[in-house]
Amino acid sequence: MASLPSQGPAPLLLEPPVDRLLAGLPLYAQIVEALLARIERGELSVGDRLPPERELSETLGVNRLTLRRALRELEGRGLLRRRPGIGTFVAEPKIERQAGWLVSFTRGLKQRGYTPGARLLSIDTRPVDALQARDLRLPVSAMVYVVLRLRTMNSEPVLLESYTLAHQRFAGLERFDLETRSLFEVLESEYGVSIARARQSLEPVIAGRQEAELLGIALGAPLMLERRLSFDARDQPVELGRDVYRGDRFRFVTDRAPREL
Repeated sequence: MASLPSQGPAPLLLEPPVDRLLAGLPLYAQIVEALLARIERGELSVGDRLPPERELSETLGVNRLTLRRALRELEGRGLLRRRPGIGTFVAEPKIERQAGWLVSFTRGLKQRGYTPGARLLSIDTRPVDALQARDLRLPVSAMVYVVLRLRTMNSEPVLLESYTLAHQRFAGLERFDLETRSLFEVLESEYGVSIARARQSLEPVIAGRQEAELLGIALGAPLMLERRLSFDARDQPVELGRDVYRGDRFRFVTDRAPREL
């Protein structure tokens, strides 16, 4: 049986205003910044449980509505995780993904010391629809593979992947073990097709019933939807991707050189 998280730190000895530099902010924002500073300094560690709301609101000298607004803000940033009937805990830090970079999920997690995993939910063959045919440059009568996988990080479900590929080009794809092998590695090793570039977009969405059940999250929880159309070295479309990341476990960032003014 997994061990329960720690009972948390000692009461937070903060008195409003939390900091003279924050005194111009609303009280809930002062609490957000103060708790954020504690987390960044390591005074609150992953798995620590915060004191009960009543105790924390009395310590901080604010009403519970103000406190709850601050906690919701931190929960929305993925820094806290509430467990109904148990308490509010400091969450694990989010994994950063480079927006606009085609980075292997498996390789990216291994580089950060996590153990990636995959569960193949389905691999179906079906007629291509009109939009897919346009993007993949296929005739409307063509058949495609649709691969759906659940990806895990240290055995925790964090990502739903969906790939659509031309059946004729990748005939026999179902023969390969897509639970232990990267799909892109299979395409390169078995078909001689390497991904050279991709056109990607990001969109915040909320969890529907299927996503909530598979990812182990609440219905309506925040997700990040990544749509992708990848191309090979000859600039031919290879696959259409639709990946749904848990919003509490990933953060998308962009590194760009400053523009000349």
